[in-house]
Amino acid sequence: MLDLRPIGHVIGLLVAALGATMLVPMGFDLVAGNGHWPVFFECAVITVLAGGLIALACANAVTGRLTLQQTFLLASSVWLVLPLFGALPFLLGATGARPVDAVFEAMSGLTTTGSTVFSGLDDLPQGLLLWRSMLQWFGGIGIIVVAMVFLPELRVGGMQIFRSEAFDTGGKVLPRAAEIAARIAAAYVGLTVACHFAYLAVGMTGYEALNHALTTLSTGGFSTYDASFGAFQGPPEYVASVFMVLAGLPFVRYVQVMAGSVRPLWQDVQVRGFFWAIVVLVLTVTAYRVIANDDNLEHALREGLFNVTSIITGTGYASVDYQLWGTFPMVLFFFIGLIGGCAGSTSCSVKIFRYQILVAAIRAEIRRIHSPSGMFTPRYDGKPVGDDVIDSVIAFFVIFVLSLGLFAVALSLTGLDMVTSVSGAATAIANIGPGLGPIIGPAGNFGALNDTAKWLLTLAMFLGRLELLVVMVVVLPRFWRV
Repeated sequence: MLDLRPIGHVIGLLVAALGATMLVPMGFDLVAGNGHWPVFFECAVITVLAGGLIALACANAVTGRLTLQQTFLLASSVWLVLPLFGALPFLLGATGARPVDAVFEAMSGLTTTGSTVFSGLDDLPQGLLLWRSMLQWFGGIGIIVVAMVFLPELRVGGMQIFRSEAFDTGGKVLPRAAEIAARIAAAYVGLTVACHFAYLAVGMTGYEALNHALTTLSTGGFSTYDASFGAFQGPPEYVASVFMVLAGLPFVRYVQVMAGSVRPLWQDVQVRGFFWAIVVLVLTVTAYRVIANDDNLEHALREGLFNVTSIITGTGYASVDYQLWGTFPMVLFFFIGLIGGCAGSTSCSVKIFRYQILVAAIRAEIRRIHSPSGMFTPRYDGKPVGDDVIDSVIAFFVIFVLSLGLFAVALSLTGLDMVTSVSGAATAIANIGPGLGPIIGPAGNFGALNDTAKWLLTLAMFLGRLELLVVMVVVLPRFWRV
């Protein structure tokens, strides 16, 4: 029988740690004197006690090593349990949110999706806005560790191609997952601090810079204003674009840079592919804005760079309602969101490396059809790609497309129109943030959706953040047989 106690111990510790961090926004509200701080104190006590009791109850089964079954279940359970406790400040706080809205917002935060059901953000207490940003920041570092430590070992969606490299930092193999996590965390914190000071330099207040640094490096996209990044047009858009790109790069490369080896970053084939995709897309959108919308070059370039970067990395900031640009940008942005950044980054969606492997497999197959007697092996970064990796990548694409279709149909059955249903399913599964249409587009939010649609989207965000296959393995009856 599967022993759940080691999983419970880890989850309990994480829940208790999450509760302890609630004291930070409590301090902000206490200093601001807005009277909202008791809510965070109450939530912190509930969360720390619940997590501590769970950890203590399961402590006698800790062995220091998890089985494959336990690892799958842990990876799924963390993103299911933490949003429930993360939702408490929304449920009990100034928003007075209903359970469906509170859980939706917390899930959107921890999965770094960035979709929101709340309006009137400009008037919410500082602590509550900071808590939204903190949830995304925690989710960002969490998914990096999962992507670099767990998914390669679980052989999910082709991630096993990074199995040896994830622990290779400048020629030295890291013996423990905790060490790679600590080094990644150092790089993550360092970039967040740098982003904070960069925002200060272009005119943001300390509070605005803190919140947006947290949600930029996590590629989450929560803002402190209903207008999102539309409140900071100009130089802040360039700063945000730079750090969104940096957050979309594999963090293991930053670990290598910190160890004194810069070459792997520049030689990484997915990094080059990511940069080329951004350059081509930005130039395309800029040219369209200048020619079709008669925009001036600097404004077209700035808005094109910011919004393309925001969508491709899954950050989800919106500086303008790009639906007003015309049909072409709307369609283009829909598909840009399905690209994603690099594996091992805070970005979401399909990821660049899977498209590169898929293209390599298609090229090899075409050459094999043309020359049946030849031997053609798909290659990634100059190395042969095994059949297991190709099968995993193809399986991921199939499951991704099927899931998108199923959720779109399910959303349409709740009464939503086609654009809202399809774009809502895509933005949730790919963890992008804004959808398309008058309701959930860049100028709207998800608050007006019916409860069934919100629960469906919450489930889709959860599945998408764990790359679908992890959760599907867990729900199979065979998984629970020992």
